[in-house]
Amino acid sequence: MYMQTRHSNEDRDAGQMLLATGVVLLMSLLSMAIFGVKVAGLTMPYETASDGVLVASLEAVDAIPELTEARTQLWIDGGLEPLEAGETAYQSVHDDLLHHGELRGIEIKIINMQVNETSATTLHFTGELGISDGSAMLTTLISFDVVHA
Repeated sequence: MYMQTRHSNEDRDAGQMLLATGVVLLMSLLSMAIFGVKVAGLTMPYETASDGVLVASLEAVDAIPELTEARTQLWIDGGLEPLEAGETAYQSVHDDLLHHGELRGIEIKIINMQVNETSATTLHFTGELGISDGSAMLTTLISFDVVHA
């Protein structure tokens, strides 16, 4: 009788350990599943009326020529040749837009940036503005002239 009780206690302990292991494993799998859903972004509602890309695009298209012109003139006044001043100004505007977009959760880039000297007092700027927020993307060609003194 003692032998049967000892095996019974050992079986009960082994069963409890197996049950505890199963519960821990189940909780781990549940935790990983919840994490996976959060990473996939399924916990956030999809907003079809989001206009962040459009607003950022309009703001950027308006701001780029003005900022580039002002910065080009500052670099020329600082002693740079007009073409080099234009390239430096355009790159700094791009860098600022990139940083500004990161702060707003929007990616803003100007690709294929080119600056050409069309006359002794005119620089022509071209590029492709790309804006994305994870659910939408918009590309716009930009082209403008800067007249410098």
